[in-house]
Amino acid sequence: MKLENTQTASRVTAGVTFAARLAFENICHSFGPGAETLRDVSLIAEPGEVLCLLGPSGSGKTTLLRIAAGIEVQSTGRVLLNDREIAGPSVFLPPEKRSIGLVFQDFALFPHLSILDNVRFGLTALSAEEGRREAMIALSRVGLADYAASYPHALSGGQQQRVALARALAPRPAVLLMDEPFSGLDSRLKDAVRAETLAILRESRATAIVVTHDAEEAMRMADRIALLKDGRLVQSGRAEDLYLKPASLFVAGFFSELNVFRGRVNGHCVDTPIGRVPAPDLADGADATVAVRLTGFDVSETAGEIEARILSRRFLGVVELLELAVSGAEAPVRARIRCGALSAKARDIWLSLRKSDVLLFETQRESA
Repeated sequence: MKLENTQTASRVTAGVTFAARLAFENICHSFGPGAETLRDVSLIAEPGEVLCLLGPSGSGKTTLLRIAAGIEVQSTGRVLLNDREIAGPSVFLPPEKRSIGLVFQDFALFPHLSILDNVRFGLTALSAEEGRREAMIALSRVGLADYAASYPHALSGGQQQRVALARALAPRPAVLLMDEPFSGLDSRLKDAVRAETLAILRESRATAIVVTHDAEEAMRMADRIALLKDGRLVQSGRAEDLYLKPASLFVAGFFSELNVFRGRVNGHCVDTPIGRVPAPDLADGADATVAVRLTGFDVSETAGEIEARILSRRFLGVVELLELAVSGAEAPVRARIRCGALSAKARDIWLSLRKSDVLLFETQRESA
């Protein structure tokens, strides 16, 4: 049986004892003077929720996860599980006392142990027979009961990821932490394993916090997303909130490729090479940044709002990526269009702007 062909019907379902509320209150962390990794982060993962910690490398995502697990200790602030302090100024519960499971990025399976023994490794409070039974339930839950006697080297990357998930779920934790669990998988397998993992998380009903640097992965998995930058929580909310109402240019650029234009507000509008953009909430004279998603253009060979010349054209399957020369633009304007929207010989074309793909920010606030 291969992972790619494993069907949901081959798994058994078993819920956790309960799902917990995990709260971070004013968490700060540093590795020494001038090496701050987290700066006053407050965040809550609600019971049964899948929360994704998203951000670039070095933003503090994994450190926050390690603090929740008890592997790292915060400088200040508190961690609470169902309103009970588990890490703070006067309390520090060791990892094994927290009812928190952790799936490492590299899976961290023991090569000398069978799959069954890997999964029951942490079930030390149970008898050998009870531990074996719980481990088999966990393996069945991820569709790998038939591999109980195998060893990690005999499994694919996707199957090893499932074993790591089964091991973390076997003690039935209240909270499950996953540190970039799909980063080692190839792109074709990643989609299937991610979807199946999400189904398992829903069935187990554990609160889950997943670290990723991939915005699309976060949108696919999360009930809510928390975006971090330089150790600070920049914005949190549903995927729709962060995509449609980004708090800053940084947030917008993390979820979409953008064309960026600078301008000054005049008459509550900003003039740009791609047209005049309304700025009703900005004062006249304010410096503004206009960002347009690559999908924000309709194209035509006969009529439109803006004249453009095609500089390069790349076929990507369903879509084409264009680089365009537009009068007044210092850099080529990029557009992602439906394949076939332009003829093969098209060179001079017209663009029309989709207002829903235009984002406006006051320049001095972009650093948030």
